Amino acid sequence: MINSLVNKSFIRLGVVAADREEAIQKAATPLVDAGMIEQRYIEAIIRSMKDNGPYFVLLPHVALPHARPEEGAIGNALGIAALKEPVVFGNESNDPVKYIFTLSAIDDGQHLESLAQLSQLLDEPGFFEVLDRATDPQEVIDYLESK
Repeated sequence: MINSLVNKSFIRLGVVAADREEAIQKAATPLVDAGMIEQRYIEAIIRSMKDNGPYFVLLPHVALPHARPEEGAIGNALGIAALKEPVVFGNESNDPVKYIFTLSAIDDGQHLESLAQLSQLLDEPGFFEVLDRATDPQEVIDYLESK
């Protein structure tokens, strides 16, 4: 269940970011603070984005930044960030990004399982409505627990 990957401290609402690098840094920092990833994991995401483009902007307005487990993943977790104002990531089809889901998985099997769980959640329009109107991370947790 997606609930096992998310806790209240991993959620940021109304995040202000000037560019895509700052957006990723702010979205992923709660996972660093919780000991789920190392700072170098965020650096690997940004480096990979610069080298390969914003391949993790998967849907309109949605980014799923992640790196390889060996690049600093410590635990299985999902950070959720809703930006106050969307940010251009450089993906023509899906820009600008408003929602960032930072995934940390300690192995490929967990990575695929987490992606499958998240894809179900991203198919629910109600989830994005909650992210847009929520003022407290607990509202997001309550929504996830109701699923």
